Amino acid sequence: MVTHIVRRLFTTDDYHRMLQNGVLTEDDRVELIEGEVLAMSPIGSRHAACVKRLNRLLARGVGTRAIVSVQDPIHLSARSEPQPDLALLQPRNDFYVDAHPEPEDVLLVIEVAESSQDFDRATKIPLYAQAGISEVWLVDLASDCIQTYSQPSARGYGEIHQLWRGQTAACQAFPDAPIPVTDILG
Repeated sequence: MVTHIVRRLFTTDDYHRMLQNGVLTEDDRVELIEGEVLAMSPIGSRHAACVKRLNRLLARGVGTRAIVSVQDPIHLSARSEPQPDLALLQPRNDFYVDAHPEPEDVLLVIEVAESSQDFDRATKIPLYAQAGISEVWLVDLASDCIQTYSQPSARGYGEIHQLWRGQTAACQAFPDAPIPVTDILG
């Protein structure tokens, strides 16, 4: 006898109800990816320091031209609501009080990875491309480099570049605010 296992995939509405009803709490480190509620990797001190540096560097570089979002959800689809380490969002006076940002609101997503880089490359970055997020950076702390992704399509990103210490990274939306890779990596 063959047993078929059927997965119950959740929608973002289901996910939000789980939060509202206390099944999940704001302290749970989870995100909704392709209908599955996944535990996020623990944040080590090197990862946390990189996020703090990027927060400061981005806020300085873009000022009020964008909102720097730190570890907040982005609504990609009915079944995916990741929480990237940082994102630059279109400025809005209400700071997205009524709903999480949608792909058209996102100027840049940054994922910082100390141990999750394979998952980020294989799962999250393709989701961002399919949703039409114009640019993603993967700060790969283990490899001491930054990968930039642009030109999204349903098949992935058409342009991928690696940046190393001694080079600079600049968001396509703000080419006038380059950041030295060494300043990001620490």
